[in-house]
Amino acid sequence: MDINLRKAAIVGCGYVGASIAFRFLQQGVFSHLVLIDANTAKAEGEAIDLSDGLPYGSAMEITAGGYDDITDCALIVITAGVNQKPGETRLELIDRNAGIMRSIIAEITARDFKGILLVVSNPVDVLTYTAWKLSGYPRERVIGSGTVLDTARFKQLLGRELGVDSRNVHAFIMGEHGDSELAVWSGANVSGLDLDDFCRLQNLSLTAERREGMYQCIRGSADAIIRRKGATYYGIAMAVGRIAACIMKDERSVLPISVVLEGEYGLRGLALSVPSIVGRSGLEQTLEIPLSGDEERSLRTSAEQISAAIKELKL
Repeated sequence: MDINLRKAAIVGCGYVGASIAFRFLQQGVFSHLVLIDANTAKAEGEAIDLSDGLPYGSAMEITAGGYDDITDCALIVITAGVNQKPGETRLELIDRNAGIMRSIIAEITARDFKGILLVVSNPVDVLTYTAWKLSGYPRERVIGSGTVLDTARFKQLLGRELGVDSRNVHAFIMGEHGDSELAVWSGANVSGLDLDDFCRLQNLSLTAERREGMYQCIRGSADAIIRRKGATYYGIAMAVGRIAACIMKDERSVLPISVVLEGEYGLRGLALSVPSIVGRSGLEQTLEIPLSGDEERSLRTSAEQISAAIKELKL
């Protein structure tokens, strides 16, 4: 069956999956969205609720369905899994969510699916690698949301600190989507103007202490939200919407998605978030950007943690 470039599915209709569906409704990128959940009634309820807003949104069909409905999808977003609890790291979710991922991938590969898998469930780097390994699909077609949200948090904080529109701030969070992630300060800029040069022009001072404080704020953002409202979902929905638009519109934009590495940065045998060109094929190309010595060491430390977690799964 041919791929329908305007059809997508979301597996998992919890807070994150439902928020992503709402974002897709706003964007108008898809004409048909299928919602799949182990709790069929939940998927049906979300589909009905979302469909009620169609007269004020995009022209599309939103239905609850099953895996037989994914065959011609261009994109499947996987959000199913156990949520992170207050004080719990993303890596502590591995055993529970890896089992769920195994069952989902088994259902998908049993169909003639030729589209792209976008993994959002945490720990996203480990589960992206798991989905790639179990599916047998080329790495271009199995990507994770990675540190796209973390990068948005970085840009938003920098924009506030510098007094400029965060959309004019260009910077990356790389590595694990989790506690070992790293902020790439060496490449940060404001519309092409080096961060340090911009600070000098504005008589600003981003001290090492201030930078560390910002990094800790980014790193602890999810836990801070979870402690206050129980879960994070709006930010990741916006991030996934951005990734989906890049794929469906073949934008070839640069985003720090989680990808299976094949020697980039001297790393292989794991998935990690690195700046990548995202387009119609999913992963179009990974980019090895210059890093400072400290940043290189931090990336390797992050990779070691993810590699150790993957080995425990014995895939």
